[in-house]
Amino acid sequence: MSETIVAIATAIVPEQGSVGIVRLSGSESVSIAQKLFHTPGHQTWESHRILYGFIRHPETQQTIDEALLMLMLAPRSYTREDVIEFHCHGGIIAVQQVLQLCIETGARLAQPGEFTLRAFLNGRLDLTQAESIADLVGARSPQAAQTALAGLQGKLASPIRQLRATCLDILAEVEARIDFEDDLPPLDEAEIQAQLHHVLAEVTRILETADRGELLRTGLKVAIVGRPNVGKSSLLNAWSRSDRAIVTDLPGTTRDVVESQLVVGGIPIQVLDTAGIRETEDQVEKIGVERSRLAAQSADLVLFTIDAEAGFTEFDREIYNQVSDRPLILVINKIDLSEVKGELPEALQTVKTAASINQGIDALETAILNTVQTGKIQAANLDLAINQRQAAALTKSKIALEQVRNTIANQLPLDFWTIDLRSAIQALGEILGEDVTESVLDRIFSRFCIGK
Repeated sequence: MSETIVAIATAIVPEQGSVGIVRLSGSESVSIAQKLFHTPGHQTWESHRILYGFIRHPETQQTIDEALLMLMLAPRSYTREDVIEFHCHGGIIAVQQVLQLCIETGARLAQPGEFTLRAFLNGRLDLTQAESIADLVGARSPQAAQTALAGLQGKLASPIRQLRATCLDILAEVEARIDFEDDLPPLDEAEIQAQLHHVLAEVTRILETADRGELLRTGLKVAIVGRPNVGKSSLLNAWSRSDRAIVTDLPGTTRDVVESQLVVGGIPIQVLDTAGIRETEDQVEKIGVERSRLAAQSADLVLFTIDAEAGFTEFDREIYNQVSDRPLILVINKIDLSEVKGELPEALQTVKTAASINQGIDALETAILNTVQTGKIQAANLDLAINQRQAAALTKSKIALEQVRNTIANQLPLDFWTIDLRSAIQALGEILGEDVTESVLDRIFSRFCIGK
């Protein structure tokens, strides 16, 4: 019998949030709730009912909060255990007092992700669905949320389960020929090869979503870099439709890195407006320039910005040489004031903007998505996007399956086929949570918040 666990299941902020939820899961959940929750009238404690009442201290009978109680009995609950939720008033004090009462009455404070871990261990979710819940909670864009929701609905688990079943069928056929060779017809190698080809193609297709999945989860860091007064801050303000950065005609206005969060084509983007890079004796500006260089080196993409009227100057070339090793888009700003003067570096993707009048922002976003696609990270909508753990297991299965094909091509005995088939089956099982170690589970569920 597992311990009864408890945690605050909602974010708690002083003077914010109308409702705060305290969640219990385990065999003692109902008895703990009955000691703390007092219902006026004749309300029935039945599963999937909401009760109204007061949470009171079991000894002093002091009222802690007026609340609602939601009762969900096993197995029809998130964890497939008895689950109780106290829906208290929001803020900090009420939910923390209720949490403390639950602990004093016999519950244990839950570990991060322990509710979802119990849902996995009790067979309500497979491991891909559990990971999708974490992705859904942490989604930073609507597309990331939709991809996570697809995973929760089994759009990754379903094909992986089918691929594993195909491998198990092949293994069964091969082992049957090993054990009962004289009683069965010869193995149809052409059919086995066709099945392996299909499985490998599907594994490869799913593996191709790994970069896209990482991009949806972590986003893209983009640094706006250039000389002072070329319009970097104006570009940030026009792009983010806000006044995040101070804009003046004086060079060197931006003294530090200014950050804004955007979503482009479903991809979360962290935009960094950096201080203009130049030699300066101003100690504060000098620190800002150094931070600009560091931001450019850590960025996934650099928007190298120049002034159309000044053209590509020697100072621009010096800065360009410092960032040319990064993925880069040349942004020619202030085209509303002048035609582009001078020669530009060759083979650079170029966008023309007039940030002060919000011109060219759509073209800039298109160029960013083109750069993403050039890196073979597809910007189209996907039904699924795997994470690093899943990609590692799929890679292991792909290597094993390719080895099976080599074994067949080299006409090695059937016993050799089974070794790599079992490796592929085990790797695919790891994705779903079968044949997975406790340390892997600990690492996965430690990413969750305590109440999930």
